[in-house]
Amino acid sequence: MKSSVKHRLSLGAALCIGALFALPATGFANTKNNVAHGIHLVNAGKLTICTHLPYKPFEFINKDGKVVGFDVDILNLLAKKLGVKEKVISIDWNQITSGAVFAARKCDVAMGGETITKKRAQVVLFSDPYFDATQVLLVKKGSGISGLADLKGKRLGVQTDTTGQIYADKRASKYGYTTVIFSDVALETSAVSAGAVAAAINDNGPMYQYVQSHPKTKVAAEFHTGEHYGFAVKKHSANAKKLVGVLNKVIAKAKKDGEYNRIFKKWFGQIPGQINQ
Repeated sequence: MKSSVKHRLSLGAALCIGALFALPATGFANTKNNVAHGIHLVNAGKLTICTHLPYKPFEFINKDGKVVGFDVDILNLLAKKLGVKEKVISIDWNQITSGAVFAARKCDVAMGGETITKKRAQVVLFSDPYFDATQVLLVKKGSGISGLADLKGKRLGVQTDTTGQIYADKRASKYGYTTVIFSDVALETSAVSAGAVAAAINDNGPMYQYVQSHPKTKVAAEFHTGEHYGFAVKKHSANAKKLVGVLNKVIAKAKKDGEYNRIFKKWFGQIPGQINQ
């Protein structure tokens, strides 16, 4: 998109969700000077993570009030490696993609199904890719819409500051539709179900998840844009570079030992590369 992927309005509002997960102290952490494995953290004994909620199934609040999801589970592995707990903060997506959250020392790392782009890489440092994404078109069953060409004179929902919005805006003149901007994916998908827009475009992960729980909708088309998600940290920081180095090793290990596939199947119902409509 998550440029997307992805997400988000309400400038400057930082809502601390208080999602703290008790994790075993498998690494060394000096809670007095905020150091874990030689890495200085924003908050002592915690891996502070910025995101923009909700972005199901990557990060969202469950019925118990906890922040859960695919991204959360992946970064849990990093927190365990560092021997600290997780603290998740919901904040405006553009504050994350601009790198402002790191300049203000609000968090150590950001998650959110964030598509790695050259523009973003100018202001944040990305981890190695951890998820392959495509853009997909969500519609109501029986709508007769099978692609962008069927949207002439209609309204297409997009999420602000996402690669989906960029993709849709570039093709609006060609196909004759009007884009309607939503601040998050939940509002965007709900607008399709309510008939407020004829269709919506966003990343494959949250859209396929939405279809699973809303059987009156379907994915009508998939656009292979060659996107990859990455976790973001502060740019031009030796400390952040060290942190992302540990994260890259954690991701590589998870993919090698099967933990990545286990987490993937937990949230998507299948292993990587088998998502279909």
